[in-house]
Amino acid sequence: MSERKSDISGWLVRRATWHLWGALGVVLAALVARTARVTSGGGMDNAIVVRAARVWWAGGSPYDDSHFLYLPGAVLAAAPQVLLPRDVLCVLVPLAVTGCLVGGWACAVRLHGVPLRSRFAALGLLGLAVGFAPFAHLVLLGNWTATAALALPLGLLLAGRGRWVAAGAVIGAAVALKPLLAPVALVFVFAGRWRGLGVLVGVPVVASAGAALLLPDPAGFFTRTLPFLLSGDDGFVRLYEASPGAVLPRVGVPGVLAGGIGMVLAAAGVGCAWWRWRRGDGGAVRLAETAAMVMLSAFLVARPSYDHYLLVVVPLLVAGLPCAGAVARGPWFWLALVPQLPGVSWPFLETVQRRAFRDAVTLCAAAVTLGAHCRRGLSSPPPPLPVPSSRGSALEHSAPSRSAERRPRAAPEAPGVGE
Repeated sequence: MSERKSDISGWLVRRATWHLWGALGVVLAALVARTARVTSGGGMDNAIVVRAARVWWAGGSPYDDSHFLYLPGAVLAAAPQVLLPRDVLCVLVPLAVTGCLVGGWACAVRLHGVPLRSRFAALGLLGLAVGFAPFAHLVLLGNWTATAALALPLGLLLAGRGRWVAAGAVIGAAVALKPLLAPVALVFVFAGRWRGLGVLVGVPVVASAGAALLLPDPAGFFTRTLPFLLSGDDGFVRLYEASPGAVLPRVGVPGVLAGGIGMVLAAAGVGCAWWRWRRGDGGAVRLAETAAMVMLSAFLVARPSYDHYLLVVVPLLVAGLPCAGAVARGPWFWLALVPQLPGVSWPFLETVQRRAFRDAVTLCAAAVTLGAHCRRGLSSPPPPLPVPSSRGSALEHSAPSRSAERRPRAAPEAPGVGE
């Protein structure tokens, strides 16, 4: 990465001043303080998990609540919150969610080789907190998507350093809490990292099976929650879903056709992710863009699919801005994020229930933009394989000798030539 003064990337990776870090701290503190003041129990979505844990604590089944969409391990993870006063949760939960988002951004920055003390590290996080509406929305809700926003960059950072088993453990632990990152298993399949894939699958299976034995309804996730996710018949949830299968029926498209469109787009996205991995260039950018493409493909067909799910992939892609060839270097990526600018009132979409249309535009535009970027350069030949140093040195010494044997000996120069 260049640090020349004429290069914007060089300016970005140089060390930030304390004024910039102070501004970032004020913004994040204000976001946490506002959330603590206007919410109870740490946010609406966190309250659902805590209520499920409280029901289990009282001897009931957490899956009696159809809005509890988590694996059994989340019940045990939320149980300590049952013992805490609401006033404490009002501060602790937004702090934890903000900490996960900050940690995820730090891992994404390090994945792309950018220093944590750089101007880009501070400005990028400040831009996400101020200019990307799902950031504040996630903190306000206290949704456990924050664990996925931390786990995916951390897992890719470990994978980029060759520690695929540790990466599988991190992502598997996040899946055990919320199965949002399950599609990332495809990245391990693309890379042929079977041990890491086994750990990714094994951690949530073991954790869920162990936690399910403590529940009065061990199979509740499969008998109640999974059918609810597949049917998507909840009228309240449907108003906030951003996938084509949920948004298109609201404008008159038949539900079967809308679902088919979402499936086709998701399948095309998985194909683009495979093509991006097969392209083989970019190093950390390759990892980030492949994983982001897989997750965007899942969001296109998932039920439900909310705006704050974008925080799993958008910071990961934004962090690649200083790297040549990254999708964030193109204008279409930033245009896709325009509907998520906070404070902008879009005509006919002012109500909260119609926000899903803006989210759907961002989701589809980001997926198409990244998919087209993944296809770029697919037809170019792959780079040559590196030659081992010992063999390379032998070739360097042997090749000139063979060519010298075939080359006719030159006649001696006449005296005075070249003087």
